[in-house]
Amino acid sequence: MYAAERRAALAQRLEQHGRVSVLDAAAEFGVSGETVRRDLAALERRGLARRVHGGAVARTSVQAVELDLREREARQSPQKQRIAAAALAFLPPVDGSIIVDAGTSTAALIDLLPDEHTLTAVTHGIAAAAQLSRLEQVDLHVIGGQVRGATGAAIGAGTVAVYETVGVDVAFVGANGLSVERGLTTVDFGEAAVKRTIVARAARTVVLADSSKLDTDYLVTFAPLTSVDVLVTDADAPAECVARLRDAGMEVVLA
Repeated sequence: MYAAERRAALAQRLEQHGRVSVLDAAAEFGVSGETVRRDLAALERRGLARRVHGGAVARTSVQAVELDLREREARQSPQKQRIAAAALAFLPPVDGSIIVDAGTSTAALIDLLPDEHTLTAVTHGIAAAAQLSRLEQVDLHVIGGQVRGATGAAIGAGTVAVYETVGVDVAFVGANGLSVERGLTTVDFGEAAVKRTIVARAARTVVLADSSKLDTDYLVTFAPLTSVDVLVTDADAPAECVARLRDAGMEVVLA
C-alpha cells in the first residue's frame, strides 16, 4: 500500500470512528508505529486529525461545535444508562447534598435516584430541575440565569455568584471532552464558568462521560484532572486512555 492510500484509509477511519490507535493501525497495515505516526502528522498538517498519546482523534472533535439536547439524548444511550447506574455508588449518605449538572448523562442519573434516599439537590439545568421536582425524596434548589438553548443550562455572572455561596457533598458533572493534557473541556465560556465553580464548591466531584468523550478536547478547559475525584465511563473506553487517566491520579469506573 502506498503512503497516500494508507493516509486516505486513516482519514476515513478518523471520520467514521473519531479516533485511530497507532498500534492497531501499524498491525493492520503491516508497517511500523513510526510510519503510522508520520502518516498522522501529515493528516494533522492538513487539518484532518489532532495527535494524542497513542494515536490521533478527528479534528472535528476539537472544535467549538456541540450537538443540541435532542441529538445528544440519542447518542450513546445504553452506555449512559450504565454510567448512571454505576454513578449511584457515589451518592452521599441519606440527607446529604448534591449538585446535578445539566446534561443527558446526569439526566439518566436522576431517573435512577432511589426513592428512599433523601437528598438536597442543587441544579442550574432546566430539564434537571423539572426531573428533580417530581421526586418526593429530593429537597430541590434551582439556580437561575440566562438559559442556553443548546443545553438548557443557566449561565452568567448571577448563576456563578449563587453557586459561590453553595457547598455540597458531591457534584455530578458532565463534560464535552476529557483528556490528560487539558482536563475537562466544554464549548461555551459561560458554561465553563459555571462548571468551574461547581467543581470548586463540591467536596467530591464525579464526572459522568461516555467513552466517545475521552481523549477529546473542546474550546474551554473548566477543570484539570486534579480537581476531579472520579470518572464514570463505559466499558468501551480505550484501555490505554483509562491507564493514563489512572496514572494521573483519577479513579476510573467502567460501567
